[in-house]
Amino acid sequence: MTDQAVDTDDVRLSAHPAANGHFLGRTRELKELRADIERAGLDTLSGRKVPRARVLLIAGRPGSGRTALAEELVRQVAERYPDGVLRARLSEPDGTPVPVERTARELLAALDLPAPAGAAEDELTEALRTALAGRRALLLLDDAAGTDQVDALLPEAPDCLVVAVSGGPLTGIADVRPCTLGGLDTKSAVELLTGFTGSVRVTVDPRSAETLVEACGGHPAALVLAGGWLAARPQAAVSDLAKRLRAGTDDSNDGTPLARVLRLVYAQLPGSAARLLRLLSLAPAGLVDPHTASSLAGCSVDAARAILDDLVALGLLRAMDSPLPQYDVPGCLHPLLRALAESQERPAELQLARARMLERTVRLLQSCRAITETDSPQAREKLSAMPREVRFPTPRAAADWLRIRRPALLASARLAVADGELDTLARRLLSQLVRAIVAHVGTQAAAPDLYGVHGLVLDVAERRGLPREKAAALLNLGDLDAQTGRTRDALARYRAALDAGREAHDPYATGRAMESVGGAYQELGDYDRAADWFGRALAERLARGERGQAARLYGRIATAHTYAGRYGEALRNWRAAVACHRKGGDVPAHARALSELARVQEYAGRPEESLRTCREAVEWARRAEDARLQAALQLRLADTLERLGDPASAHLHRAAAARMLEEEPPESDERLEGDVSACEIRSTSNED
Repeated sequence: MTDQAVDTDDVRLSAHPAANGHFLGRTRELKELRADIERAGLDTLSGRKVPRARVLLIAGRPGSGRTALAEELVRQVAERYPDGVLRARLSEPDGTPVPVERTARELLAALDLPAPAGAAEDELTEALRTALAGRRALLLLDDAAGTDQVDALLPEAPDCLVVAVSGGPLTGIADVRPCTLGGLDTKSAVELLTGFTGSVRVTVDPRSAETLVEACGGHPAALVLAGGWLAARPQAAVSDLAKRLRAGTDDSNDGTPLARVLRLVYAQLPGSAARLLRLLSLAPAGLVDPHTASSLAGCSVDAARAILDDLVALGLLRAMDSPLPQYDVPGCLHPLLRALAESQERPAELQLARARMLERTVRLLQSCRAITETDSPQAREKLSAMPREVRFPTPRAAADWLRIRRPALLASARLAVADGELDTLARRLLSQLVRAIVAHVGTQAAAPDLYGVHGLVLDVAERRGLPREKAAALLNLGDLDAQTGRTRDALARYRAALDAGREAHDPYATGRAMESVGGAYQELGDYDRAADWFGRALAERLARGERGQAARLYGRIATAHTYAGRYGEALRNWRAAVACHRKGGDVPAHARALSELARVQEYAGRPEESLRTCREAVEWARRAEDARLQAALQLRLADTLERLGDPASAHLHRAAAARMLEEEPPESDERLEGDVSACEIRSTSNED
């Protein structure tokens, strides 16, 4: 159970091609942290039962190697926690705290546990605590922005361990002693440089190496950039870089060691690489792929990937362990790159770069969805008209891209909506994101992601005064609320959608909202209001001459009356539904409506009428070639005949039903699996 967030301050040597892959320094800190795991807490000393997991805090500035230390500690003690390691990053690269609800949802997903779409923060954190109760698991909470984030995620399980990484103390969490990081010791810092430069340049001039470490303040991220600069210049001596950095300290605005080294490295980049580097501060969630870089810089995908690889070699980016080329912008560099972008790019240029990036994402999502529709000639033609670089070779490749890029895609959607000046582009992006997710993942499996996306659509619609889109978003959110049992929340959404639909003069949204309001009341057991709202929706459909939809609504009205015990009204509406289906020529629906009519006749104490209607329904089901419905009707006939005192005929009908089910081709089982009314005759339609 490992996953999730990546560390932003990792300075392991394995992050660089020249490195030898072992952790350096921090021996004292590791010893103290391991001892702190065994230390008796205040609760133990006072004789109280330990209520929560032990929390270890590693505090330090971004780039100080705090995440690398946390990962090394986790590696050393992971075997004590057989239920696995969970990872979560609690801040975005720009420092924005990640909502606790999103973090809890991702941790539950890592545990392979369901997290209902739209569930509140308290519900999700409680589910997480319940899941971890009785387990021995280790949580690594990286880049915590505040106490509240960590406190909400703490397991109430004393056998769990939480390793939190933060910029400062977590005031409010009891019995936590921070391990505060400064610079690396000189020996480890020199060894870190040696991993980039090779041993010769350090051995011939050890004093310059120590001077360089001092100029970098022992700051691991600064040392990585210095090592990358030296590795890219095999002819340069360590003393050359040390002199440059010492000269830079004369500047009164020199800033931190990391800022000084970055400024030096940045100044010697080629113009195209320097521009791309500063524009990477716009990358959603700090995640970059060649398409993102290409659209930001306005260059080809191949050129962008070459520049990205060069930046990795310099320690300015980190290549992620991914089947697709993907890179991570270190969080410690993000504010510095953003400052460079704002100082050297006009606001209009930044906005244009952001728009190009989002437009490329829209094109990729269109291609991702279109590859699933190749059975259609129009879809194939549209796909072939797309540029080669945004086309996917197979549906599997598109699905893999969607899965791997999911965090970046969702972050792109949030970024587009938060921008406020790209709402037209944001609407297109949200629309294509929903369609691609549904095409590859399905509505049910993707419900949590879709809930968030529909919420973003609602934000844009309200901000721009778009009632039609507002109605659509509210209807979608209401449906997801209803599916997860939040019926009253769904009812409020549907009523708001009705108001928006009326404002937009949108008959579809208005009718759909009325029907949904009726469905919510039916779920709440208020059958009178349910029938009333279904009736309003029916009037809308009849006024537009939509016979098929009207027939379905007659059935929903009849269902509400049946639940309320008003069988006369139910029979009248089922007969109206039968007449509509007959006029419309829908033979399967006609048969099902007759079967429901027979059911209500039986409820109403009219077995002879029910028998006649059921036989008629069998004949229509035979015409529709619906074997499952025929079998179900034969069983109903058998039950009715038994009640009428004819067991011999009942036995014959049961035998006929058994033969129909045995003779039915296996593939039809899958076809009918989602059609509840075909497998089991019910008083509600499958669309209810």
